[in-house]
Amino acid sequence: MLTKKQNFLETLKPDGKPDRLVNDYEACKAVMVDPCQRFTRGNRKKGFTTKDQWGTTYVWPETQMFAFPTEDDLVCPEITEWRDTVKVPDLVANCSAPELWEDAKAAAAAIDRNEYLVMSFMGTGVWEQAHNLMGIENLCINLKLEPEDTLELLQAIGEYRFQYTKLLVDNLHPDIIISHDDWGSKGNMFISPADWREFIKPQYVKMYKYMKDHGVLIMHHADCFCETIAEDMVDLGIDIWQGVINTNDIVGLQKRLNGRMTLMGGIDSIIDRPDSTEEEIRTEVRKVCETYGPGGHFIPSITYGLPGTLYPHVNPIMTDEIARYNREVYGVG
Repeated sequence: MLTKKQNFLETLKPDGKPDRLVNDYEACKAVMVDPCQRFTRGNRKKGFTTKDQWGTTYVWPETQMFAFPTEDDLVCPEITEWRDTVKVPDLVANCSAPELWEDAKAAAAAIDRNEYLVMSFMGTGVWEQAHNLMGIENLCINLKLEPEDTLELLQAIGEYRFQYTKLLVDNLHPDIIISHDDWGSKGNMFISPADWREFIKPQYVKMYKYMKDHGVLIMHHADCFCETIAEDMVDLGIDIWQGVINTNDIVGLQKRLNGRMTLMGGIDSIIDRPDSTEEEIRTEVRKVCETYGPGGHFIPSITYGLPGTLYPHVNPIMTDEIARYNREVYGVG
């Protein structure tokens, strides 16, 4: 029986030979205490309204699970004036001191790399950061009416993300980075594939190349419809598309990609409710394993961009059902 790490890596290889389905994030141990994350997201607190380092206002009511940006106080209301209103946070100046990395390095050192992959986290990608600054409707309009200014802002955000990448890779040396950027809704992309290729894809070239050049696996989280740019995601070097939802043709993608990128997700987050039953959870998980498991290069998980579910009763049932499927189908689990 392969170890969790071995099985994960075999699943990623085009000609790999995993001995079972990878069970959710079982092979990855996330380090969530790096100074970049603390600097960019550390002041978000449930029940409070806060501003991040970009100046975006986040509201986190007690009744919500996450903080969300508000459009009541936009950082960039006019794209042609973005150089005056947007102050790109200086990650290098604020996150480079060696002492700031001590906790993260200690957390990484405590992980047995023979058994697990050390995973770093990069939230709020280029597209998300841009619409957090100006609102998603304004961003879509600006791409058409003021493309030059919008592209320059996106390039500035891309450079910021590149510096984030360098700091993580150079200081923490993770095995894998989960990088977030949702490029669509459940049913379609926010912008056309052609516009995405012109404005968004170029911002990821240098960033993801740096990861690949340093032996870091790329897990890109996008719990949305992106099947029309799947080849572009391969071209960027993405090893795992995490968060793939079932409005994408997952079976068709498995056939088309033929092992060039692993798909992770499939389990509908509708089961993550306070009143969801064990039977409902197991039925959904079993359906996903039976539908996508045989196609290979697939990791069943809920579509969120980090381990765990919102309601604590859901995750143990979900992972137990994947293990049960592995025992029944592969004889291991």
